[in-house]
Amino acid sequence: MITLDMHSRVPIYEQLCQRVTELVAAGALEPGDQLPSVRLLARDLGVNPNTVNKAYQELERKGVICSVAGKGSFVSTAQEVSIVLQKKLLEEYGGICQACKKVGIQSSALAAILEQTFAQEGE
Repeated sequence: MITLDMHSRVPIYEQLCQRVTELVAAGALEPGDQLPSVRLLARDLGVNPNTVNKAYQELERKGVICSVAGKGSFVSTAQEVSIVLQKKLLEEYGGICQACKKVGIQSSALAAILEQTFAQEGE
């Protein structure tokens, strides 16, 4: 379910955080689902357990997962995950807007696309 690119310049723990977040966003992991233990996932991915532990700590800090002592790590409630995903998407949108500005796209063009997208939401 989780794959990593060992040749990427992106650190392994960041890739792991991104993959878990993507799985939650796609609905492959639902609120309350238990994640594999640190040792099991580390063995399956062929990485150091400290790397998986660091990723789990980061995911918990962001609110994507929660850890229960003696029981493991679980996907957080839908509301908590929704807030995390909203923040991530808004950050990405901000970056896209900056890129558009750099190439000369006017804010009115972006606003038109935004309005059109939200108007289609009711369909």
